[in-house]
Amino acid sequence: MSDRSAGGAREGDEPRAGRRFLFVVPPLAGHINPTLGVGAELTARGHQVAWAGTPEAIGRSAVDGATVFRCAGPSLGEGGAARPADVRGPGALKFLWERFLVPLAEAMAPGVRAAVEEFRPDVVVADQQAVAGGLVAEQLGVRWATSATTSAEFTGALDGMPRVGAWLEGLLEELRDRVGDPAGTADPRFSPHLVLAFTTEELAGRPVRAAERIRFVGPSIAARPGAPGFPWDWLDPARPAVLVTLGTVSANAGARFLAVCREAVRARAGRLQAVLVDPAGALDTAPGAPRDADVLVVPGVPQLPLLARVAAVVCHAGHNTVCEALWHGVPLVMAPIRDDQPVVAGQVVAAGAGVRVRFGRVTAAGLGEALDTVLYEPGHRAAAERVKASFRAAGGAASAADHLEQLAARAAARPPS
Repeated sequence: MSDRSAGGAREGDEPRAGRRFLFVVPPLAGHINPTLGVGAELTARGHQVAWAGTPEAIGRSAVDGATVFRCAGPSLGEGGAARPADVRGPGALKFLWERFLVPLAEAMAPGVRAAVEEFRPDVVVADQQAVAGGLVAEQLGVRWATSATTSAEFTGALDGMPRVGAWLEGLLEELRDRVGDPAGTADPRFSPHLVLAFTTEELAGRPVRAAERIRFVGPSIAARPGAPGFPWDWLDPARPAVLVTLGTVSANAGARFLAVCREAVRARAGRLQAVLVDPAGALDTAPGAPRDADVLVVPGVPQLPLLARVAAVVCHAGHNTVCEALWHGVPLVMAPIRDDQPVVAGQVVAAGAGVRVRFGRVTAAGLGEALDTVLYEPGHRAAAERVKASFRAAGGAASAADHLEQLAARAAARPPS
């Protein structure tokens, strides 16, 4: 991966084989990860791929040799984008857009524009929350697709809050006036050409908006660097193991919840094991303490290989974590915190693949009962296996690459005005 500050197109560039695809992503792991498998698939087919975003967030997982055009922008949780832990509901949505996503779009837009002018993509693939991608592509007349790493907005989650929906639409119109084409009409969250949904209808249900443009391709699962030195020998094959994780964005809000999880597992000592992901060091763990046979507290895990070994996942209902768990047929206990998480948790419950608890109020006894339910009542695992089957059949990265190739061919045949 090469890190480049976007500049003007270079004279004398050699012609490149195949098509060119530029992925525009926010500095959020759950939004970057699905693009990695798609990018690798496109590269294997002879196309050129690049990313526009934060190289440090994209990391070494991008396709070997791919260019990452550096775009300015904040990270969620830093400076003015540091959300108080108790912000929930519409307040959390307002904070997310006003304090993070809109400033991110304004900061990224110049870098995205320069990347498009230098890389000359046939198609821009813009994440739902990196709306600078869609706005700049629309302004420059480049065909673009949406990379939808959460399905919450397809379900009409804001239909019951018309004032909130109108506020958000107004916010996006004002943003377009500043960084895009004021005469444009496309919603930058939903490309008019193609929306790639990294899920299936078996989990997300039928969409109520952008349905004619959505292509359900299932999760795009690609190998990525994991936490080194994980003690695989700690896992006891005679006991079910549980992974407890709150993802990368919500980790700092989870001290109480992680403590409740630890207590629930301790009450089941000898019957199960739990790996608790605690990147913020919220749990008191004495250095050099004897190895605990029931609870392992670590700052990070190799999540994909670990999911192949666990019997249940306890999480915040982040879309990426949920889909990776269900890709492995693992049922879930979910404690949604904010943003799209309540909607995603509702989808899992409706599919029968998990249960929901209250993040701020669940007790160790209540969490333990939820764990027992998904571990020992077979219906949840059966439902998780059904979703897994739908994910595998949808095609993932290969299916996404097919749709992007078709869009690129249409763009070459009839460029947009």
